[in-house]
Amino acid sequence: MRDRRPPERLGEILLKYTSLKPEQLERALQEQRDRGGLLGEILLKSNSILPHEIMKALCVQLGLTFQEDLKANDIDPALVAHLPINYAKTKEVIPLFLSEDAMGQVMTIAVADPFNPTIAEDLQALTGHRIKTVVSTSIRIQDAINRVYERSTSNMVGNIEGEFAEEDLDLEGPIDILEATEDDAPVIKFVNSLLFRAVKEKCSDIHIEPFEREFVVRFRIDGVLYDIIRQPKRAHAAISSRIKVMGQLDIAEKRLPQDGRIKIKLAGKDVDIRLSTVPTTHGERVVMRILEQSGTPLELQKCGFSPRSVEAIDKLIFRKYGIILVTGPTGSGKSTTLSSCLMKLNSPERNIMTVEDPVEYQIPGINQVQVNAKINLTFPTALRSFLRQNPDVIMVGEIRDKETAEIAINASLTGHLVLSTLHTNDAAGSTTRLVDMGVEPFLIASSLLGVVAQRLIRRVCLKCREPHTPSEFQMTEMGMKKVPVGATFYQAVGCPSCSNSGYSGRTVIHELMIVDDHIKSLIVRNVDAGQIKKAAIERGMITLREDGIAKVLQGITTIEELFRATHAEEV
Repeated sequence: MRDRRPPERLGEILLKYTSLKPEQLERALQEQRDRGGLLGEILLKSNSILPHEIMKALCVQLGLTFQEDLKANDIDPALVAHLPINYAKTKEVIPLFLSEDAMGQVMTIAVADPFNPTIAEDLQALTGHRIKTVVSTSIRIQDAINRVYERSTSNMVGNIEGEFAEEDLDLEGPIDILEATEDDAPVIKFVNSLLFRAVKEKCSDIHIEPFEREFVVRFRIDGVLYDIIRQPKRAHAAISSRIKVMGQLDIAEKRLPQDGRIKIKLAGKDVDIRLSTVPTTHGERVVMRILEQSGTPLELQKCGFSPRSVEAIDKLIFRKYGIILVTGPTGSGKSTTLSSCLMKLNSPERNIMTVEDPVEYQIPGINQVQVNAKINLTFPTALRSFLRQNPDVIMVGEIRDKETAEIAINASLTGHLVLSTLHTNDAAGSTTRLVDMGVEPFLIASSLLGVVAQRLIRRVCLKCREPHTPSEFQMTEMGMKKVPVGATFYQAVGCPSCSNSGYSGRTVIHELMIVDDHIKSLIVRNVDAGQIKKAAIERGMITLREDGIAKVLQGITTIEELFRATHAEEV
């Protein structure tokens, strides 16, 4: 990367390698003598030179290779296959080509900051190649990143067929997105590539959002949305039509929202996709939620529940009758928690029935029903029929209205164990939510065994996290005066392993409210959620925020992530 040229003065290099004129240089040197400052900044401010010429001159002075034209169209998209686009854009780096020397393969990369050694170290660890660095401008690198990654996404399906053995492809039943060929239309290949990449990167939702001049594709990974690709607006209508065809929707109807379902296979793995379209001022907005049907729920402790809570939940779910609720916002892992409980209860001597929308985890030995509003198979309809099927355990995907709530509670009072979910911010709020639906407080008090409130927070990446000293504000927000002995706080940094997000995977923070006689009496009196929460804390309930602080102290997550997930909670 460096040559053996003796160092020259910057002014001489600028005159030799740029369009700078001697009189412009002399004026800039005079200003530097009078006012101080950096010569390059003075020249840029006076419009005597362009930014890339300054960089070129600095590279000559330091013996670095400067490459102004990156020739993005000649870069092989396979070089960026394992380099997350977020990392490439944040660090301003793009692989250019592979070459051979006496010691093996060398990857040449272009960077905007040649003084950051971690970039070359990261790419060497990620690719296994030795790294040679050249320097280019930030604008050129960002443009190359956009061009190369667009081609990488468009070509992905055509390039991945060889990664799977022929016997892995099930060509009957659902669409297998790995069947794409060179003869397929670009739109089909583009949609297939998005689906493949989303499953590969463990994305939960794909958002396709049209705007005035372009449309944007975003992936939700670990609960956070990331921009993936931007495309010209003219391609949007064809792509949304292709997706609607896959979901068996009416492609001619663009004025009304539509819901559908897409079933695909990826290397033998069943993937169910819930499809939703909504008309906006610039076109149809498409959202696809990805559900891997072959997925199995984790054990509660592996999800992030403390041993104390796991023991308490085990005692609740093995009761003969009563209702247990899991609460939290959409995407907080409620269905996973309930499925984990059902896995523990699943045995030949128990008749377990579930009604869900949709069935996210298929569990052998359990009778699972999916609601279908088109044929009037709703939660209340299914629940009524369940009671004639002699069940021991009933799981209701969600209590949405008074009718569902009353049937579920009556079932729990007549010798059945009922598990269900609610949308509330905390455990205590579930009782007032049921009252707001129109359920009598004495029925709630008689049937409710316990409530789990939970959130999902991101785990800090173990490969790049760094120790961190919290600010005075952060300590106050966590209710601490000093850092506990032996505890280490970490902050997210970002590396290729975590797509430069600083986080990898998610875990649960939770609170468990056991409904004892005292809390039952408060529910019957219809007191507010604040008094119920206070009583539960007095009886040993660990709050969401407290459980999150414990995970921060264990080095599992960061203070920033804790505050993001529990901003509405009390300290």
